[in-house]
Amino acid sequence: MTIVEAERPVTGGVDTHADVHVAAALDPIGGLLGVESFAATKAGYEQLAVWLHEFGPVVRVGVEGTGAYGAGLARFLRHVGIEVIEVDRSNRQARRQQGKSDPADAVEAARAAQGGRAQGIAKSRDGTVEAIRALMVARRSAQHSRVATLNQMRQVCFTAPDQIRDRFRGLTAGALADETAALRPRPGPDPVMFATYTTLRTLGRRVLYLEEELGRVDTLLGELVSPYAPELMALRGVGVQTAAILVCTAGDNPERVRTEAAWAHLCGVAPIEASSGKVTRHRLDRGGNRQANKALWTIVMVRMASDPRTRVYLERRTKEGRSKREIIRMLKRYVAREVYRHLPRP
Repeated sequence: MTIVEAERPVTGGVDTHADVHVAAALDPIGGLLGVESFAATKAGYEQLAVWLHEFGPVVRVGVEGTGAYGAGLARFLRHVGIEVIEVDRSNRQARRQQGKSDPADAVEAARAAQGGRAQGIAKSRDGTVEAIRALMVARRSAQHSRVATLNQMRQVCFTAPDQIRDRFRGLTAGALADETAALRPRPGPDPVMFATYTTLRTLGRRVLYLEEELGRVDTLLGELVSPYAPELMALRGVGVQTAAILVCTAGDNPERVRTEAAWAHLCGVAPIEASSGKVTRHRLDRGGNRQANKALWTIVMVRMASDPRTRVYLERRTKEGRSKREIIRMLKRYVAREVYRHLPRP
């Protein structure tokens, strides 16, 4: 009689870095099959996949940093038909007991994917949402730089000579940028005046440039978001930027978020039970995507100011003794449920 040994399924784990990825392979009962390093290039990705398949059919791979150093590897593995599990961070208890090393982190990533500690499917990052995400990076950077530059201009005016301070006193941010950008400083007997006017002109022109940049990015975002998520854009309180944040949270493969409750956890608005004994209570969820949480907060603020149904709900809950902060948390949970039903599913 010939006994044919069935191929054993393999679970992989990868600790990602800028130049080298460290991979580990586990058998079905968690036994370590091997650890190997591969270059963070397309050729390295191919070698990593071949190496994993040498141990048997690969069922899943846990990858750390799928939104950073591991983005390219995650795309490649998904393209070749391997399920990629997003591993947020290593097990802290195991790290305290066993120490920190790249091979240990790779093994821990594999164990997280195999044991269910990490369950989230990684974003595919290969479609319209990835283009929106890239533009949002540019927009966020330009917005932060604009605010920082305006604050610097205000501070320069506060400490400037009285002649300059009186000239720009009381101007709005927009007027201050326009006035300072139009300055034509010339060297004179007072170097402080010349240097201060030159600084204000430089900062003012930087603000105007950043505003032009924001306008261009907003135009491109509108051209991408509106046709991609028309149902989401139709909801009250949802604008282009808010919709962009929400679709980026869901990713190009929103089917990875299987339930409305999972979406609420992803956005950090699911109440966490904190009951004990005879006390039944819930606490605030401080996890999840904080940008998505802020987007839901923005929608709630808009509706509290303009939506009749939301205002009625606010009055009813206030009469019940709820604080405004508690009501906002409840409304964010309701909005998350509504948003989930209207997420685009290509």
